[in-house]
Amino acid sequence: MRDFYPEIEPFDTGHLDVGDGQQIYWEVSGRPGGKPVVFVHGGPGGGTSPEQRRFFDPARYRIVLFDQRGCGRSRPHIADGADLSVNTTQHLIADMERLREHLQIERWQVFGGSWGSTLGLAYAQTHPDRVTELVLRGIFLLRRSEIDWYYNGGAAHIYPDLWESYLAPIPESERDGDLVAAYHRLLTSADRAVAQSAASAWTGWEQATSYLLPKKSPDNPGLDAGDPRFDLAFAAIENHYFVHHGFLHDGQLLADIDRIAHIPGVIVQGRYDVVCPTRSAWDLHRAWPTAALHIVDDAGHASFEPGIKHHLITATDDFANRSA
Repeated sequence: MRDFYPEIEPFDTGHLDVGDGQQIYWEVSGRPGGKPVVFVHGGPGGGTSPEQRRFFDPARYRIVLFDQRGCGRSRPHIADGADLSVNTTQHLIADMERLREHLQIERWQVFGGSWGSTLGLAYAQTHPDRVTELVLRGIFLLRRSEIDWYYNGGAAHIYPDLWESYLAPIPESERDGDLVAAYHRLLTSADRAVAQSAASAWTGWEQATSYLLPKKSPDNPGLDAGDPRFDLAFAAIENHYFVHHGFLHDGQLLADIDRIAHIPGVIVQGRYDVVCPTRSAWDLHRAWPTAALHIVDDAGHASFEPGIKHHLITATDDFANRSA
């Protein structure tokens, strides 16, 4: 089983002004003249972390990480009043292009999971001539059926105990309706305590259901204590996108698959992914059969689960070998 490459530090970092009063944080690590790859983080609103550099051989890759608008180290942060009206899928696609041009990269590999797979596909379909390969994990096509499954009760049949914590901030009178809309009202409340409580419940639901085996195990001793600033960015930005259907037409990413049919791709999917069920990865593979599909039978959603990590690193190694 392939495991992470050693820890590395970036050799270049900065904030790029992308307009609308927004500055996105970016960093580059690995080999300065290496094969370019951009890591597209999840959420939206999740931000990047140092471990995400480790999916790539630092001797062969020029590794670009960036924090999307309103989260991570980008400025302003949602907790500091970032304007969500200028935070859409189309804005993020444009930000990626500005970053590519700023770093003077002609073409790059796009690597993303969960929401990162959504944005990665949307970016590639908008700029197919700028993408060398796609490595995608935990496929999320942002169809209404996927939102309803995870946030409006489908997944409650698997996690009824954790679902009660997700429901807790919502008044009982609103629990039979659209819970995404109910959360939107809470997360945009003028009362910061109300918004923060809702953010913690929303984020906690996703963190608790992302692994096949709960993180509270001998190998994963306990969920990280909630970070209120992270929780607010993650929940508020994610909910903003879902209320607006991801700023995409339902089924758009499958309908436009012909735009990337020529791009080499690898899809990695946990069989027991509750957050982004395997149906979406299968539908993507059926529409894009030239992309290799690896279904990991002992994994859920998280990219750090051993089988998923193995296939992701194998994919990045294989693409680096082809470029050598």
